[in-house]
Amino acid sequence: MFEDYKWYVVHTYSGYENKVADNIRRIVENHGLQDQILEVCVPTETVVEIKEDKRREVERKIFPGYVLVKLAVSYNEKAGENRMTDEIWYIIRNTRGVTGFVGPDGRAVPLTEAEVYKLGVEKRSVSVDYAVGDLVTIIGGSFDGFSGTVDDIDIENDTVRVIISMMGRDTPLELGLDQVEPAVD
Repeated sequence: MFEDYKWYVVHTYSGYENKVADNIRRIVENHGLQDQILEVCVPTETVVEIKEDKRREVERKIFPGYVLVKLAVSYNEKAGENRMTDEIWYIIRNTRGVTGFVGPDGRAVPLTEAEVYKLGVEKRSVSVDYAVGDLVTIIGGSFDGFSGTVDDIDIENDTVRVIISMMGRDTPLELGLDQVEPAVD
C-alpha cells in the first residue's frame, strides 16, 4: 500500500516543539499508526556556553518552531505524485500546537534527499572498499579521473583525504567517501 517514506516539516508554536513531537508519538502509539508515521524528531545540537567563567554544554534546537516527521507516502493518481494520506495529514494538522505543514499555501511538500542529508536527520552509510595507502581514482567533481593515494579516512564526517600529484607536487584533497573508488590495476 505504501511505496515510500518521506520527511515533512511541521510548523509549531515556538517552544512547543517537544510537546508536539510527544503528542504525535502518543497518537501513533494509541492509533497503531507505526506503519504510516515512522519517525518524529526535533533537530538539536550541543553547544558550549560560558557564563560567569563556567563552561557547560547545552542542547539547543537547530530549527525553533519546527518538527520533522517521516511519513508513509503512496502514489496519488489524481495529483500524479507521491503523497501522504489525508488521514495522516488531518491527524498531524490537528495535533495541539501544530500550525501547519511547511510548503506553498500550507500544502505539505516533502524534503528532498539532499535536504535530509544536509540537515543531518538521516545518516547515509557509504561502504568503502579502500584503506589508507591504497591507490584510488576520483569520480566526480573538478578532479574527476585523477588518481591518488588515500591519506586518511574519516567515516564519522563522511570524508577521505587523497594525495594527488599535481604539477610535480603532492596535493591533498578532501573528498566525500563516495567520490573515490579503488583504482583499476
